[in-house]
Parts: sequence; structure tokens; C-alpha cells
Amino acid sequence: MESLLAALSGDFLGTPVYFWIAFITIVIALLVFDLGILHRDEHEIEAKESLLLYGFYVCIAMAFGAWVWFQRGAQAGLEFYTGYLIEQSLAMDNMFVIATIFGFLGIPRLYQHRVLFWGILGVIAFRAILIGIGAALVYQFSWILLFFGAFLIFTGIRMFSHKDEEPNLEENKIFQFLNKRFRITRELHGRRFTIKAPDPKTGKIVTWLTPLAVALIMVEIVDLIFAVDSVPAVFAVTQDTFIVYTSNIFAILGLRALYFALAAAMNRFRYLQVSLAIILVMIGIKICLVPFGYHVPTAISLGLTISILAAGVFYSLWKTRNEPNISAEDDPKTGQLEP
Repeated sequence: MESLLAALSGDFLGTPVYFWIAFITIVIALLVFDLGILHRDEHEIEAKESLLLYGFYVCIAMAFGAWVWFQRGAQAGLEFYTGYLIEQSLAMDNMFVIATIFGFLGIPRLYQHRVLFWGILGVIAFRAILIGIGAALVYQFSWILLFFGAFLIFTGIRMFSHKDEEPNLEENKIFQFLNKRFRITRELHGRRFTIKAPDPKTGKIVTWLTPLAVALIMVEIVDLIFAVDSVPAVFAVTQDTFIVYTSNIFAILGLRALYFALAAAMNRFRYLQVSLAIILVMIGIKICLVPFGYHVPTAISLGLTISILAAGVFYSLWKTRNEPNISAEDDPKTGQLEP
């Protein structure tokens, strides 16, 4: 018993092991609750259910942050909440890209939760790898924070200059690669990601990807691309691997729940990208100051992020107040999978 207690109180990446165990237990419980209870029978998730589930995930994240605050001090708690909010802010743009992918591939709302749920497993794994690499680089080469900061500033400026561009999935390199390298069915086959069917040339029974599998692969790759922005942004707040990773995962879990409410009125948030660009530039400047010994207080970062994000949301809703809600399925700019 003493050896077990000693092992649990030992450190892993600078944090007691029992913190990691508590976090992993909570995430597994949430995933089991989501798939095994809430969505045991597949159904279309409406905006109201999406908002309620999002509220539930936010409460869990806030409670976890309070526990971190109580156990590790106010600074660690503030860093968790700030990292959580930054990740939620920057990953929100990802939700609109996912909605565009679903609309382009003709994925009905009935099966969208299935793609998002299994996509979470990839997020958990890929974020762990990215954050682990980032933490190791920062520990070995503190100057790399300058590179992170410059990259975020560049990304923010580029996002602002391309704010009016619509994603064109027909010219998307990922989609083109999948379409050339894999056998893909034109139609859905229920909730299945793959099917066995004859090859039209050889007649042999081979494996085909369904549009559902294509959507899952593209969602995973898009999330990985967006993580290249958001992970360095959280390193601007803290280099604590536990805080960076847990805030990332809790934020993604909540946003995936919020997805259905956002996707039902994606046209109402068209000015949000400007806020996200400003946040990226602000965080980039903050992270560039760290190697020179200038540390912007976490509370100021949190307050600025909340203010800028809220301004973007309210301005978008006000500017589009007379427009009807347009979902990804209704957007005439999206298409269907070509043969």
C-alpha cells in the first residue's frame, strides 16, 4: 500500500501521477456517458440538446479547473481557465470547417455525432503527441517561443486578410489525395465507415471507404492542422504540460458538443474570424515577450481573450440579426461527393 501511494504521489511531466489518473478517469467517464447513455440510439441532435450538452461539459471543465486551483494554487487555476478559453476560441473556427466538410460530403445530421465522437479519440492521441513535442522543445530550446510567437502573429494576419474566403473542398489537397488513393463509395451505407464490395475492374471483393470514413479522416487532419495554431497559443500562457493538455481536451470536448448549435446557424457568425485573428496576434506578441523576461499576467490574458471573443460573437449576431439561420446542409456553396 505504501509503495502504491508513493507511486501515485510521484511526478509525471512535473505533475503528480494522481492528477493524470483523475483527468483520464473523467475523460473516459464522459466518453462512456456520451456514447453509451446519451447517444446509445443514434438520433439527430437539435440545437437545444447541443447547448444543454455543451453547458454540461463546461460545468465539468469549470469544476476541474476549480480542483486544480484548490490543489495547485491560484496561478495554476488561472492558467487552466485561460488555456481552456483560448483553445475554445481558436478551435471554434474549426467547427465551421467541419460543418463545411459534412455539407460537402452530404453527411446527414443523424450520423454527424458518430464522426465527431470517434474523432475525439484521435484528438486525445494527436494532442498528446503535439503537446509532448512542444513541451520538450520549449524545455530544451527556450528561444523556440519566439518562433511560436512569430508563427501565431503571421497566422493571425493571414486569417484576417483571408477572412472573406470560403473553403473550397473540391480543390482541397486532402480530399483530392483520398479520392485518388482509396476506393470511395458515392453513397452512404448507414453508420458504416467501410464496406466490402466488388472492384468494378477486377471483380474481387475489396474494402471501400464510405463518405462517413472520408469525413472522419478529413476532420482528424483538419483538427491536427488547427492544433498547430492553438497548441503554441496555450504555451504562451503556461509551459506546464498538464495544464496545456487538460485545458485542450476539455475545450475540444465542449466544442464538439456545441457543434450542432453552431452548425445550425453558421452564417450568423461570419465576423467571428476577425476576433480569432486578433486573439492569435495578441497571443503571438505575448509569447514573443517571454524569452526577454516580460510576462503578461495571466489574468490580463484571460480578460482580453474573453472581451475580444465576446465582441466578435455579439457583433456577428447583431450584424446578421435580420438574416435567417443557414446550416451547412442548406448552404448552396457546398456540394456532394463526386463519382
